[in-house]
Amino acid sequence: METRAPHRRASRKVEVQAAILGAGQRGRTGAAKQRLTGFNQVTGSSYMVFWPAMSPVSPVWPRKPNLCAFWVLRLVLLLSLKSRTEGTLQNCHWLVVLNKFENVGFHLSKDRFLEHQPVDTVSEVFSKLVDSPVDPQEKYLSFPYYLQINFTCPGEVRVYSDSEVLARKGHLLGMKPMIQIDYIHSVNFYRWKPENLQILLEAAPMLSRAGDCHAEAMCILNWYTPMPLKNGSVVASVEVYTNGIGPFIPRKRCCFWFFVNMNGFLRKDASGAPVFTVGYESLSLKPSHFRLSKSRPLWYTMDHTPVFILGGFDNEKAILLSDSNFHDFVLLELSIDSCWVGSYYCPILGFSATIHDAIATESTLFIRQNQLVYYFTGTYTTLFDKSRGSRGWVRVLSSECIKKLCPVFVGGNGSEYILALTTGKNEGYIHIGTITDGLVSFQMVPDGWSICEKLPGLNCTIEWAVYIADERNLLLLVKTDSVQFYLVNFNLELKTLHILYKIPEFIPEAQNLDFLVLLGTETYTDTPMIPQGLYFNTLNNVLYIWGNFILQSYNREHFIFLADFPKESTIKYMLNSYKGHITFVTEDEEIWYFLEGGYDVYRIVPSQGWNTYFNLQKLEKSPLYSNDETLVSLFYEKNHLYELVYLFDNGKERLVRRFLPVGKLMEYDLPKPFKIGSQRENKIISFEYICPFKEIHLLDVPQKQHVERKESYLALPPLVSESSGFHNNYTLAVYQGLVYYLLWLHAKYNKPYADPVHDPTWRWWQHKIVYKDYYFYLFSNRLTAEGMYINMNAYQKLYNLSSDYSMADFVFLDKGNWFSITAALLSHQDTFTSADSPGAGLEVDRKLAVSVILADPECLSSSVTQEIHLNRNLLLFKIKITDKRKCSEQGITGRNLKKTSMLIKVLGASGKCFQATTLDTIIRGFLMTKIFIGCPPGKRLAFDVSYTVMHSQKINKHYLDCVVKDPEMPCFLFRDLFQPFFLVQDLVTGDSGSFLGSYVLKVVGGGRTEETIKDYTEEEIFRYNSPLDTTKSLIWKTKAERTTSDNKFYIMSHKSPGIEWLCSENSPCYDIIPTDIFPPEFFFKLLVSNRGVDDSTYCDYQLTFIVHIHGLPLSSKRSSFTFVVSSTIFLGLVVLYILFCLLWPHISRAWASLRWRINNIMASESYFTYATSTAGFSLQSHSSEESFKGPPRVDSKEGNVQAKKA
Repeated sequence: METRAPHRRASRKVEVQAAILGAGQRGRTGAAKQRLTGFNQVTGSSYMVFWPAMSPVSPVWPRKPNLCAFWVLRLVLLLSLKSRTEGTLQNCHWLVVLNKFENVGFHLSKDRFLEHQPVDTVSEVFSKLVDSPVDPQEKYLSFPYYLQINFTCPGEVRVYSDSEVLARKGHLLGMKPMIQIDYIHSVNFYRWKPENLQILLEAAPMLSRAGDCHAEAMCILNWYTPMPLKNGSVVASVEVYTNGIGPFIPRKRCCFWFFVNMNGFLRKDASGAPVFTVGYESLSLKPSHFRLSKSRPLWYTMDHTPVFILGGFDNEKAILLSDSNFHDFVLLELSIDSCWVGSYYCPILGFSATIHDAIATESTLFIRQNQLVYYFTGTYTTLFDKSRGSRGWVRVLSSECIKKLCPVFVGGNGSEYILALTTGKNEGYIHIGTITDGLVSFQMVPDGWSICEKLPGLNCTIEWAVYIADERNLLLLVKTDSVQFYLVNFNLELKTLHILYKIPEFIPEAQNLDFLVLLGTETYTDTPMIPQGLYFNTLNNVLYIWGNFILQSYNREHFIFLADFPKESTIKYMLNSYKGHITFVTEDEEIWYFLEGGYDVYRIVPSQGWNTYFNLQKLEKSPLYSNDETLVSLFYEKNHLYELVYLFDNGKERLVRRFLPVGKLMEYDLPKPFKIGSQRENKIISFEYICPFKEIHLLDVPQKQHVERKESYLALPPLVSESSGFHNNYTLAVYQGLVYYLLWLHAKYNKPYADPVHDPTWRWWQHKIVYKDYYFYLFSNRLTAEGMYINMNAYQKLYNLSSDYSMADFVFLDKGNWFSITAALLSHQDTFTSADSPGAGLEVDRKLAVSVILADPECLSSSVTQEIHLNRNLLLFKIKITDKRKCSEQGITGRNLKKTSMLIKVLGASGKCFQATTLDTIIRGFLMTKIFIGCPPGKRLAFDVSYTVMHSQKINKHYLDCVVKDPEMPCFLFRDLFQPFFLVQDLVTGDSGSFLGSYVLKVVGGGRTEETIKDYTEEEIFRYNSPLDTTKSLIWKTKAERTTSDNKFYIMSHKSPGIEWLCSENSPCYDIIPTDIFPPEFFFKLLVSNRGVDDSTYCDYQLTFIVHIHGLPLSSKRSSFTFVVSSTIFLGLVVLYILFCLLWPHISRAWASLRWRINNIMASESYFTYATSTAGFSLQSHSSEESFKGPPRVDSKEGNVQAKKA
């Protein structure tokens, strides 16, 4: 799939409608919609999101008489706001603090980010929601914290401040703060899936519950929104802006970023209060902490560090610690042993308690005191098990003498790194520390030999080291005993060492030059070169060697000398924004600025521009500036440069974080060339143009959300029936639970079977969406018991959220993908010659030109097409960047991406073109974009069971499901041909299409029931799936002819003829004995992978799913035995039936005769008994001889005669 840039109109402001319709209802307009407008402070452009319309104050529409009064009130408020001068409101800015649930409602109460797990505090609330679409039987949890949002206007002296009055008026006008939270994924992509997740929330208004709030008019208004947590992330940036209603804050101040990061270095004491685990919190900062200390670098892993630490306090065992990028901070006295183990092999002259080096990573802090190195692993349960957190500082490399710690700003291979340089007995070796999931390990390299052995001279010392994790290369700055410096490369895999460059001994002569290419033939001054360190940018492959000079190299072998930096100054540290901006700090606390892709170095502090800006700030009485101040450190945030400065104002000593406007300082420093001309008799001053273009715009840029691969969700608070629109703890608890459930659905959306609707929230409302109007009817008529309305369309995933026409910060490219942008340059009047001039095009090319610089031209290709519009003084440069399909291997989504960049610059514009925006004066004519080549995040492979069933019915002319049907897992008949189909689902754009590539299918597990499925070993997988198997163990076969290069497995695709189930003699599904009257069943665990067999994508799709097969046959022996036994029983029954039919008449007659005889006998016995009794009563006189005479025998003649008579 190609990444194409959508066509858009050229405009600086754009309205983007995001689909807020439910699953299965996209494309319908529905009811009236209300517009939510946001504003981007960097670009000065706005965007809008639409959702079903509601009243700004209450979702219950007032009656007609009150409606007019409402609009009159809004008009009055707007007019009153207009009366305020803009200068009164320019300094207003947002405030964001963290609150626990029990502290919600207390104005500006603040809690530390101590709890990292969801809590069960809202389940009882949800069980009582009877008039809402939520299922009371579902388990709803909540996050432990809320964000309290407000704003302040510095300089307020009245009891009721401007911010409080404006906040209440803004609420009445319909102002709603919007919160966008972006989560940074973990470094360890092996444990946590790399994904760029953001959620858009709307803050709910709530009045303060303070003790002096006895009436509503006296209560302070705050806004609240849940602060969601995400597994695999400890860094979150929070962006606050308004919906554009209620113009009480100028748009130049409408957009701010905050970092709400987890702090894994806190615990609860016996009273339940949070305390730090790394040391003891000091009450306050003292001026003595900064009087003798100079500025020091802030070292951390780029974009992934939640907690910053800063040492360097003279003879103090203390550090500054901040989990909000120094919006707030604490001074901690560390609880370390501070042992002194200096000896003959550790030549350190003195002891000091100063923390010399401090480095922060995603989960671990490192410090160096003297020659000792300690680390402390935080307790981050969202990253790893709680048991991995440290209980105290752990000392490492105890037998080594460590002279310096060097940071590794960019991790790789799922880990972070740190470098420790030794001195003394192990001089010439280096220790590489690896941090993975909080576990720290060190390795000394080289193994068995020293770096010094490969260099001229007897001894050497390593002054600085840089580790390139993706290449497994170490770049070392080495000084020999002859005071000669070398740049050395050591490869950790091959164990090889190469001398890349011999640094000149003296600074070259470069008068009147901006730069000088060092070829070895140049002349040199008598000032020696003193290298201090190295810096390597992994995005553009540029290496810097800095000291009292600056050397720049694109291939690490040939260097360019930047002549603007004076040899009298010495750089002590540098920092990079990874967006093309570099800052150097010298030993004299001078700040120098360098724009990558060029050769000019600018001193911005001190400078004429700095003096002008500083004086302007003093005139405005800014509390962030003082005549007596000292620089503590510098750092980049969101491509803006910030400085930590300590102000020595009497009685107001404090450490402040303030923005350093580099573009504005450079603009103030620009010369203002002009010339004096004459018109008639008057002299006219005309200023010359410094910038080669008048304006520049970007057109047809790719959609940010798609190229940055950001999965976006929307969650709005429930509507409340309270007339003023204020929420309470009950409704905020419901909001918290709904946000939790929304993100829980996102986390659980990894089913191997594709849903009918490709959306994580589809199952949430699929049975309740039909009752949407009914729920709203109950709420609008105040019939709900809860007094709130949960809009099902307000909790969903956004697939086409776009904000402005600015270029994305980074772009992901799959195999062969491309993107394009158009740069429109509006030129000055004198740039073009007349249209009829034959040299018009040549003149334009000479004055306006655009260059595209690719960091890795072997991986990317670029094309630039120029269009000239003479009648509009306009030049269009259409730039297209394409992947060459050769610089990345197949990998799991988001893993092992090739890091590179693209730089677009207008020739002659560096340091000369500026544009004032709402927050800063930005440097124009320069654009650097990060590019990641590989499998982009947010793609997955899913089993298309619906189409597979339909296709099975088509090719087999029937489809027989199991007797007991499972809608989540349909059955397939054993004797039917099975041809699976798969979908490639894009979790960012919402697209879902058939997978048309090749893949390898294997049976990797199975069992008679789903609970008894077991995984097979590698040997078993080979026997059950390979066409090379000779053990009669195959489970399936296919007529496909393609196999892997080693002929072990079949290669299949959507055009393959399908597979036939075999279940051979030695397979686990062979001869399954049925347990009931239904035919045998078996569950197969299948693995589908396209690795090594599909060249259409960089993605290594791996899908494991279960297939339910029924109607398995019995084995031949068991079938024969069953047949023989069954036949024998059947034949026996038939013979018995025949015999029974033949003998039955005879048996019947015999039985009838027998019964007749029996009856006769019984009748005769009864007769004689009766006759004897009668005779005894009728013959009273008998002779004695007759009375003793026995009865006649039955077989005698006399007896027979009597019987006949009877």
